[in-house]
Order: sequence, then structure tokens, then C-alpha cells
Amino acid sequence: MSRRGTVVRRFTLLYAAGFLGSGIVLLVLTYVMSGVRLSAPAPGNVPAPAPSGSSEADAAQRQIRELRDRLAEVQGQEQHRWVVASLVALVVTALLSLLLGRLLARRVLRPLRLITAATRRISAENLHERLDVTGPADEVKELADTVDDLLERLEASFAAQRRFVGNASHELRTPLATIRASLDVAVAKPEPAAQALALAGRVRTELDRVDHLLDGFLLLARAQHGAFSDRTLVSLGELAREALDDRAPDIAAKSLALDAEVGAAAWTRGSAVLLSRMVRNVVDNAITHNHANGWIRITADGDGSGARLVVETGGDVLEQSRVDRLGQPFERLGTARTGPEGSSGLGLSIVSAIVAAHGGRLVLRARPEGGLRVAVTLASAVPEGAAARTGVPV
Repeated sequence: MSRRGTVVRRFTLLYAAGFLGSGIVLLVLTYVMSGVRLSAPAPGNVPAPAPSGSSEADAAQRQIRELRDRLAEVQGQEQHRWVVASLVALVVTALLSLLLGRLLARRVLRPLRLITAATRRISAENLHERLDVTGPADEVKELADTVDDLLERLEASFAAQRRFVGNASHELRTPLATIRASLDVAVAKPEPAAQALALAGRVRTELDRVDHLLDGFLLLARAQHGAFSDRTLVSLGELAREALDDRAPDIAAKSLALDAEVGAAAWTRGSAVLLSRMVRNVVDNAITHNHANGWIRITADGDGSGARLVVETGGDVLEQSRVDRLGQPFERLGTARTGPEGSSGLGLSIVSAIVAAHGGRLVLRARPEGGLRVAVTLASAVPEGAAARTGVPV
């Protein structure tokens, strides 16, 4: 039995059982009372017995017996018809009680269904929405108001978190720039010590990693905010070709076999900067977390149902439960928090945030043969003439 509508069925059966129980009790009481009334002879209706020994008395007795037999037969027929009519009425009452019970149950539970549907529509990207249930101040209204209060607290918490990430990332750039400038000044001195040069090189490398991490934080905060003023027509296929061209040396260094099928129909509308970063992150993830002499398959196409970008790689067999967490910040398949060189652990989480901000869908699947499949689906857009170029507003 499906769980959907279980409460409705429960209320329906409860209402029907109560209604039928009351009807059965009423019928039993009516039957008992009518039986007592029919079986008790009315006073004065039975003739007085005639003196015994006379023919008239015998005839009178026979008439009395015949009348009693007829009366008993009539009573039996009437009781039989009454029982049949009662059973028919009981069946009709059962059907009506089930129908009435279902209507009442659906009517009572309608506010709860509306609350459930509205709550399902609300996610981290639209926490500003509220249930706004109207009606009398009953338990359902109290539940809806409680959910609205919870959503308001969640919205404030998410907004504070995003502001903190964005502000902290922005403010940290100043001391990082100061440290980098100090290193350059120290290294630029005449005849710097070899130890100082080595230390400066290591510090500069770590500064680059921190700067890369801050860039990821800022981009993640912007994607999660979801307000873009630079929405343009963008080709996912063109972005994929640009990302592959930029990473061609790394692909050659790992001897990766590349199979790219990027069509011209993968058009969507959104932030060109964010979508470019999304595609680059997916491509970077496929290269960075790939084995030497491995392979990469990239497909970009689209139709009326959406613009799609699919990136597949070979490799070890992965657990789907762990792959599902890759869309969260700092989640990696390895046990260590430090990933490959240059990896901040924010790559796929940024992809997830950008896709969600554009109203798209990201699906991460562990391939049964080994490796990972990343599929991005965004709303399709139709370019108009020569203006339909990547990054050109329409």
C-alpha cells in the first residue's frame, strides 16, 4: 500500500466506522422496539372465550386460532421485509459513509497538503518564500506559523553565513597582498641568502593556494546569492572548448585520451563568468582526479528540454554514497583534507552552487566500471542571429 494518502484513508475509515456503528445501533434498537410492539396483543382485541361445550364456542375458538395464525404470518412477512429493507439501507449507508468520510477527511487535511507542497518548494535558494496560511487560529494555522518562523530563522542564518564568507574572503585579500609585497621586497634586496629565497618560494606557493581558496569562497558566495546582473546567452559547447584548450598541456602531460562531442545547440542564459567557471571546474576535476593514460569523454548538446554538459572519466570504482557528498565544500573522495596540488576542495561545490543559482540540475554518478560521471542540465535558450554569441547580451 502506498504511503500517499494513508492519513486520508485512516480518517475515512474512522468516520465511516463511527457512522456505521451509530446506524447499526439505531437499527437494532428499532428492531427490538418494533418486535415488542408487534408481539404484544393490544388489550380488548382478543374476544372473550365462549362457554365450553357449544358449537358456537368451538367455531369461535377456530376463528381466533386462524386470526392468530394470519397475524403471525403477517408479522413474519413484515419482519422479513423490514430486515431486508434494513440490510439494503445499511449497505447504502455504508457507501454513503465512505464517500462522506473521504470528503470530510480531504477537507480536514487540505491545509496540511498545502503546507506540505509549499514546504517542498522551498529550498536554500528561495528561503524568502513563506506559507502564509490563512484561516482560523487552530492547530493547522499554528503549525504553518511555526514553519514560517523556522524558515525566517533559516533565511537569516544562511544570509549571515554567506555575508561572512564573502566579507571574510574580501578582507583577507589585503593582508595577503601585504605579505606578498613584503616577500617581493625581501627577495629584491642585493644578494639575498639562499635560505631566504627558498623560504620565500615556499611562502609564495602557500599564498597562491590561499589566494585560490579565497577566489573559490568569493565565487561560491556570489553563486549562492543568486542575483546576476550579467545574464547573457552562453554556449556550453564553446565554454567546454575553451576550457579544454586551456588545459591541453595538462591533458598531454597525463597522456589522457580525450573524446569531445560539443555541439552548437547547447545554449543557455545566465552569468557568463559563473558558467565559464562552472565548466572549467568540471573539466579541471576530470583532469586533476584522473589516472595517467586515462580517458575523458565530454558531451555538450541541447534541445527544447534543456542544455546539457556531461563529463565522464575512468578510474577506480567509487561508492555512490560518497560521490553524493562531493557537492559540499571540502568534500573529497580521499580521507585527507588536502587534495592534489592546487585543489581547494571547492570545485564541485562551486559547480553545484552555480547550477542551483541558474535553476539547473547537477547529477553526480559513480560509474559501475569505475570513474565518475558529472551531468549538468540548464534551461535552454535560443540564440537570435549574430547576437547569439557567448557573453553578448541579448
